[in-house]
Amino acid sequence: MDAFENLSPDELRAGRADAIDDAVATALAAHPLDGVETEFPHYQGSVEGPGAPPRPAERHPVFYGCFDWHSAVHSHWALVRALRLVSDNPDEAAITDCIDARMTPANVAREVNYVEENPGFEEPYGWSWLLRLAAELDLWDDPRADAWRETLRPLEDRIRRNTAESFLDIDRPQRVGTHGNSAFALAGILDYARVVADADLEREAAATARRLYADDTAAVVGAEPVGWDFVSPALTEADLMRRVLDPDAFATWLDGFLPDLSAPPHDALLTPVAVEPAEGDGAAMHLIGLNVSRAWCLSGLADALAGRDGPAAARLRDPLDAAARRHAEAGAADVLTDDYAGSHWLSSFALYLLSRTEDGIAPGAG
Repeated sequence: MDAFENLSPDELRAGRADAIDDAVATALAAHPLDGVETEFPHYQGSVEGPGAPPRPAERHPVFYGCFDWHSAVHSHWALVRALRLVSDNPDEAAITDCIDARMTPANVAREVNYVEENPGFEEPYGWSWLLRLAAELDLWDDPRADAWRETLRPLEDRIRRNTAESFLDIDRPQRVGTHGNSAFALAGILDYARVVADADLEREAAATARRLYADDTAAVVGAEPVGWDFVSPALTEADLMRRVLDPDAFATWLDGFLPDLSAPPHDALLTPVAVEPAEGDGAAMHLIGLNVSRAWCLSGLADALAGRDGPAAARLRDPLDAAARRHAEAGAADVLTDDYAGSHWLSSFALYLLSRTEDGIAPGAG
C-alpha cells in the first residue's frame, strides 16, 4: 500500500481529493471491496446456545461483511465516496458490481426488519455511519447513486427515526474512545442532516450538542488514550463543536476547553501514539485508527482557528496544525495494513482523513 504511505503529511492533512490518483484510489478500495463480501470471521459467529446461529448474511444481507455491521456500512460509504470523488476511478466497475449485488429492495427490507426487532442495535456508531452513507449517495449526481439511495431509503428512514426518538434525548454524553462516543455520532448525524437539508434533524442534533457540551471546560486529555481507543474523546468533542458554534464563539469555547498543551501530561495529545502492530492485535489496530482520527480532528480545529484573533488562535493554531501533520504521517504508515484485524475498517478512516475538506464532512449550516 505504498501509494498511500508515500503521500506527504501536507497532502494528507489538507484533506483534498486531488491527492487521490489512480494508485491511491486502488489502494483505498482494495480492502473495502474484499471486506464487504467477507462473511467470516464475524463477531456474531459464536454459538451462545443450542443450535447454530443464523449466518451473518442471513441476518444482514446487505451489511454482513467486514467482521461487524458498522464496518460493513462505512466500507460501503468509502466505496461510494471514492466513486464520487475520483473521476474515472480504476475500480469503478468492480465497486458498482459489488454494491449492486447486495443493494436490493428485498435485502434492505430484511435489514430494516432486524433493526426494528432489535432496538438499540448499533446505536449510535453504526447509525451515524448509515446516515453518512445515505448522505454520500445524496451528494453524488449519478443514476447509480439515485437507485442505491432509493433502495436504501427504508433503512435510512428507520435509522433517522431511531436517532431522533432514542439518541438525541440522552441525558449525558459517553466520553469514550470507542463506538459509544456520543460526539462522534452527533457529528455524523449533523453532517447528514445538513447534506440532505433535514432542518428539523439539524436543529435537534445541534441542540443536543450544545446541551451536552457547550459548558465543558478544561478537558482531561492527559488520560488519553485508554485501552482500545480509536477516537480521542476530547478532540472528537471539539470537532463536533466547531460544526455547531459560530467561529468566534467556537474559538472562545476551545480556549477554555483545551488546557495548556505545551506541558505534560497534556502534550501527549499532540504526539502520535506509538504502535507496534502484531498479527491479529485489534488493540494496536485501534491505535492506528486513533492516530488517523486525531489527524482529521486536529486539522479541522486548526482550520477553524485560521484567520482568527484572540487567545485560542494565538495559543493553539500552530501546535494543532503541526500535530495534525505528525499524526497524519504516523497513521499513514500503517493504516492500510493487510492484517484483517485492521483491514476490515481502517481504509474508511484513511479516506475520511484524505477527503475531509470535500463535501459531506463538516458542511456548513444550510
